[in-house]
Amino acid sequence: MHTIAFVTQKGGVGKSTLTSSTAVAARQAGERVSILDLDSLQSLVKWSRARESPDVPVEYVSPDKLGKALRDLRNKNFSLAIIDSPGADSECSEQAIRAADLCVIPARPNAIDLWASETTLARVKANRKEFAFLLNQCPPAQQSARVERGTQALQEMGALLAPLISTRVDYQEAVRHGLGATEFNPNGVAAHEMRKLWNSLKQRLEMDVAAAARAKQIDEARQLQSDYAKPTYEDLLAEAMKATTIYSNFVKVFFQFDEVKTSGPATTETPMKSGSTPKRGGC
Repeated sequence: MHTIAFVTQKGGVGKSTLTSSTAVAARQAGERVSILDLDSLQSLVKWSRARESPDVPVEYVSPDKLGKALRDLRNKNFSLAIIDSPGADSECSEQAIRAADLCVIPARPNAIDLWASETTLARVKANRKEFAFLLNQCPPAQQSARVERGTQALQEMGALLAPLISTRVDYQEAVRHGLGATEFNPNGVAAHEMRKLWNSLKQRLEMDVAAAARAKQIDEARQLQSDYAKPTYEDLLAEAMKATTIYSNFVKVFFQFDEVKTSGPATTETPMKSGSTPKRGGC
């Protein structure tokens, strides 16, 4: 089971709206999804009550019960858990970060949100968690220079998910009716953004799993080499002889090059015969 947490120390960036629409888009793509609401306001619990279908269950949990809630979902064969954390530097956001496979940090394209993102990023990195930024509530028309600056700043700070999420009525209306954007207006631009966002999240999760698997294989190979691949005396001798040969060849080439460089092409010195002894004396 994968676990995604929407986290930031800044309120009003649209975490709950993003969580609900992302969960619905993932469910429509074949995932078995559950939402864990850590916010004491329980906005997503209220969203769930307005929803007619129980296909995306929502549970309010306290920070100390988060681990157990995730274990229960895993035992029930859920494939995805999405955590919605409150917009404050609290124990709730800290626990959400620790529990997540991927921390998504939403931000609006303004200086205050970007500053808050830096604070959140520091907490995520302190817990050694994977993260990705998401630029939310962008102007729906042609992207302004302000949005472009925000995009560039987030890219410099770390990964930025695609696409940029625009400010659209469909998102708010979907929440009001207990729906996701892909349900409220399936052919709308907001629905297209959510489907693309889920694809980006899924690709990122798969990349992280593959990287973890490679790291595990490397660790296991090193352990096997340490435990079982201990060289014999003959192996050590062969390696020593090989190293001696390589070093000897290197020395020969080095001094041949040095002799040519020192004597130069105009030298008239007679080459010394093999086996002869150089004469001593003179200054």
